[in-house]
Amino acid sequence: MTPAGAAPGTAEGAAPDGPPHGIGASVPPADAEAKACGVYPYTADLWAEGLLWAAVLRSPHPRARIKGIDTAPAEAMPGVQAVVTHRDVPVAGATLGRRVADRPPLASDAVRYHGEPIAAVAADHPDTARLAAAAIAVDYETQEAVTDPEQAFAAGPLHPDGNVLRHIPLRHGDASAVGEVVVEGLYRIGRQDPAPIGAEAGLAVPRLDGGVELYTAATDPHTDRDLLARCLGLEADQVKIYVTGVPGACADREDPGVQLPLALLAMRTGSPVKLAATREESFLAHPHRHPTLLRYRHHAGRDGKLVKVEAELLMDGGAYADDSAEALAAAVSFAAGPYVVPNAVIDGWVVRTNNPPSGHLRGEGALQVCAAHEAQMDRLAAELGLDPVTVRERNVLATGDVLPIGQTVTCPAPVRELLAAVKEAPLPPLPKELPPEDWLLPGGPEGAGEPGAVRRGVGYALGMVHMLGAEGTDEVSTATVKVEGPVATVLCSAVDTGQGFATLARQIVQEVLGVDEVRVAPVDTDQPPAGPGARGRHTWVSGGAVERAAKMVRTQLLQPLASKFGMSPELLEIADGKITSYDGVLSTTVAEELEGKELWATAQCRPHPTEPLDATGQGDAFVGMAFAAVRAVVDVDVELGTVRVVEVALAQDVGKLLNPRQVRARIEAGITQGVGAALSEHLRVARGTVRRPDFADYALPTALDVPHIRIVALLEERDVVAPFGAKSVSAVPVVVTPAAIAAAVRAATGRPVNRLPIRPQTAAVTGPA
Repeated sequence: MTPAGAAPGTAEGAAPDGPPHGIGASVPPADAEAKACGVYPYTADLWAEGLLWAAVLRSPHPRARIKGIDTAPAEAMPGVQAVVTHRDVPVAGATLGRRVADRPPLASDAVRYHGEPIAAVAADHPDTARLAAAAIAVDYETQEAVTDPEQAFAAGPLHPDGNVLRHIPLRHGDASAVGEVVVEGLYRIGRQDPAPIGAEAGLAVPRLDGGVELYTAATDPHTDRDLLARCLGLEADQVKIYVTGVPGACADREDPGVQLPLALLAMRTGSPVKLAATREESFLAHPHRHPTLLRYRHHAGRDGKLVKVEAELLMDGGAYADDSAEALAAAVSFAAGPYVVPNAVIDGWVVRTNNPPSGHLRGEGALQVCAAHEAQMDRLAAELGLDPVTVRERNVLATGDVLPIGQTVTCPAPVRELLAAVKEAPLPPLPKELPPEDWLLPGGPEGAGEPGAVRRGVGYALGMVHMLGAEGTDEVSTATVKVEGPVATVLCSAVDTGQGFATLARQIVQEVLGVDEVRVAPVDTDQPPAGPGARGRHTWVSGGAVERAAKMVRTQLLQPLASKFGMSPELLEIADGKITSYDGVLSTTVAEELEGKELWATAQCRPHPTEPLDATGQGDAFVGMAFAAVRAVVDVDVELGTVRVVEVALAQDVGKLLNPRQVRARIEAGITQGVGAALSEHLRVARGTVRRPDFADYALPTALDVPHIRIVALLEERDVVAPFGAKSVSAVPVVVTPAAIAAAVRAATGRPVNRLPIRPQTAAVTGPA
């Protein structure tokens, strides 16, 4: 049974006729018009005959023992078709978790965070399902929640696996080294939510063989399938996931507590079951950015050259592990920033608490430490009486230098050039240079600010992120390219979450084969796995697989032609839809040679392996890195503490521009997300309870909050080990922008600005720090 609207929501259509096409062209996404017009079918739009609606009962407590669950009141309600709890999970003791499987699908004897799923209901109307879920009686014995990560070390175990998820003691160089100048700082980073444009949704359809099909906006469908099959006691081929319209995602945002209850309810009732989460449920369900406490001590010489970096990092992993271990690895590895640091003593911990689970969000680990190490560089500059740019220039990393983890930077690292680019970019005009009617004061047009209280600040920041997985992750993707006459089709289970993979796949095939009409097939788990859509993986790994498959088809196309003329296929060129030989003797069109033919090839791409960090935090943990420099200009009302970001100027190394328009769009989106992290985005959690999980309280940047974005340089220095030489572009602007904004507010106010997001009392000169 195929739900109505499923296929159109997942397929990328043919490329438009004529240019632009191919690598380096600004090819527009095939689904752009449908999304802009509001007619694109998302997962929440799916429907099937005989549809039932699901609702999930979630814990109102951050920590409690479950003494009993009474589902009878819900089961007695008219219209209710099924109620499931942990007792209905076929495999006793089964656990969920994409990276560390440590959370029960439905809570049984205990709840460990506010919003943990306990039971699920299927009914003939969504309101009936929600009322029935609320009618389930749970006998709780509440317990004191551990919500301060510093208390987790001494607290009793919050989970059978213990409270410390990971500790990395990094030691590099001479631990006893001391600099002539020492600066210290304490920093706090808040809990940012991925805030996807569409809340979690899914549809489960029972199969005749006892299995189940799920239609979801999954970002890693094969891992989800395997987890579901294990919990349901089924073979992997009895669970099939179709990836339907993804309403944007900047992380692995799917709630593991949604898919399994849906599957259980569909198998119990024998009917399709749909769930569309409310915004409140979405905030409670998916992981957030790790709140982090950071203590730093930088040692330097009188010339500003770094001697040693000492740091202690404490990350709040929440109730379950998710990818906290990898986030900590990134934080510890990049704790000193993109600088040459001969000696480092860095200890990092990530611990369990009864706060909502933390997980992957763009630049996890790197964003937190970037805000801290850049604040330290500003402190160092002030202590030495040097310009903040000068201190950075004297310490910047370059290709061939060694990171504190002992890994040599082999990829392009033009950090000095990036810093110079933003430094030399012209500054925006001052308000006094504009007509009074064009002034934009902090706090908005209707704000209470006075022009005389506004001060301008300029701040700089450098940062870095890693690409792909880390510490021995086996990165691999498989793709198939088929050509039937004038149409090429790409089959790859890489999910396009908005990063543009489907458009890139079209460009690759157009470039390699000279075929204009390229389609990207919908994703499902019958295809080979491609892994999660994070850290630029699909540009590198899945794009590499598509390129290799397309080149194999190219050989199939050219080999007979080359043999006919007694030459090697390498001597033939495909360009502008034509096939020509090096000497001009052969000239034909791709369309003519493909007429009546069906060619296909399957290929894999697997980057070079990495290794886990050892007992002293040393190891070649990363495949590659990307860097950026940002200059932020802000206006601050020092009486009210309101901040307006006037301009963000960015220079970034991109390896190679595969699609200039998409690259700029991704950078602008990353900067906007960084503005949110710097000024407004903070999910409030009081004693473990999420307060007002809605967009009325959680303040995303709007169009009025987005500053002028000046992309001053996109440096193209090919990374020779990456397909096309391209680097990830989305994460590093998110990482660096908050640090630059904080630096600009420091420059405007003279305040330390040691937490994100920046509170009004922090930016107000007369307020407490």
